Amino acid sequence: MQDFDNFFSAKSIAIVGVSRDSRKVGHVIFRNFVDTNYDGNVYPVNISGEEILGKKTHKSILDIKEKLDLVIIAVPAAAVFGVIEQCHKKKVSHVVMVTAGFKEEGQFELDRKLEKLLAKYKIKVIGPNCLGTFDAYSKLDSLFLPRYRLQRPKEGGISFVCQSGAVGSSVLDLATDEGYGFSKFVSYGNAMNVDEADLIEYLGKDEKTKVICLYVEGVKDGKKFMRVASEVSKKKPIIAIKGGKTAEGGKAAMSHTGAMAGSAEVYSGVFKQTGVIETNSLEEMFETAKMLEKLQKPKGSRVLVITNGGGYGILSTDAIIKNGLQMAQLSKDSIKFAKTNLPRVQPHNPIDLLGDANTEGYRNAIQMALADNNVDIILAIVLYQTPLVTTDVVDVIIEARDMKKKPLVIVSAGGEFTDVLSRSVEDNNVPAYTFPENAVRAIKHFVDYYGK
Repeated sequence: MQDFDNFFSAKSIAIVGVSRDSRKVGHVIFRNFVDTNYDGNVYPVNISGEEILGKKTHKSILDIKEKLDLVIIAVPAAAVFGVIEQCHKKKVSHVVMVTAGFKEEGQFELDRKLEKLLAKYKIKVIGPNCLGTFDAYSKLDSLFLPRYRLQRPKEGGISFVCQSGAVGSSVLDLATDEGYGFSKFVSYGNAMNVDEADLIEYLGKDEKTKVICLYVEGVKDGKKFMRVASEVSKKKPIIAIKGGKTAEGGKAAMSHTGAMAGSAEVYSGVFKQTGVIETNSLEEMFETAKMLEKLQKPKGSRVLVITNGGGYGILSTDAIIKNGLQMAQLSKDSIKFAKTNLPRVQPHNPIDLLGDANTEGYRNAIQMALADNNVDIILAIVLYQTPLVTTDVVDVIIEARDMKKKPLVIVSAGGEFTDVLSRSVEDNNVPAYTFPENAVRAIKHFVDYYGK
């Protein structure tokens, strides 16, 4: 495995192509470092040598006295080769190249020339034609999108490896808004000599990464991918979505990153064989990721539904059966407990606490489920709109999670009030969903990963 730490936590960084024009890519990247007061030395490079954002610039990276851990290149394709020559002279071995204009635009000769030069000098590059890298812990941010347009996520356990910069940026923005926590994000573009397998292997050994998400249009080296994915998926989950499944989508992928998309059936077979969780949408990917990030390993697939809305209990039951999971059967002790502590409730699955359910009812039902050996996973539907369910129910949920006896999943549908409480639940490592079908779909992936 290559040592890729410099891509995510370099202490001395040069950005080549920093313009005074705030709309230019190099300027945006430099501003992101300035605005976050990055804990490291960052050197803007501009051939004019003018001052930018109050910082002295260098005409060349060769003018920088300090040893460089990372060079970020944001100059036109024709100018890249001279910068790579300078990197060699400066003994730089890690480069992030956001520059486009290579095989994705049909410039295959230019592409081969660059690949040979990088191989000659043993320089590893993320890109070209990429968005860059982001580390939520070190705060290294080489993304060329302004922070006011693209939110950066809080610290967490999800790492996202994305071949497409556009997909990566929009999903990162949305996931951040919804409260997901990230370890690392990388858009690797054309994958010239650092591909998805290299990044998965690195993240497999990253202590801060608990779950790896992957958007891929085409795998560069099939055998390497299978070997790496098989090894890493045994240690932590890999969740993938394949872009370019249709013939038309495959053609689009070729003009996007120059990737040969390949057969959807082949990719599905490879994912299954290597233990990679395949999802059919980005929404499904991240809904599954947050469950795998937050919850402990389940003992089995028997799900108990607790609800204060009968219709939601029915929908949850349908989803559980359709996904090949089991409805948990209450033990004799649980039935006895329910008759005493939940007197108006029918002691069967789903446990319907009725429309006048209160917080104490949820406390009793959840405690009963935690003690029942017939229950592997608890799916609690909490409709906060009902007047007797106080906000204290959030404390009940968090206390049950802190006991770490069984995976606990919450479903709550509603508006602003519900959203605030769901965020509070998720901030305390309990995955919350808006719809039961989405929650159960994630539970299915969750159970299958640990049961493989």
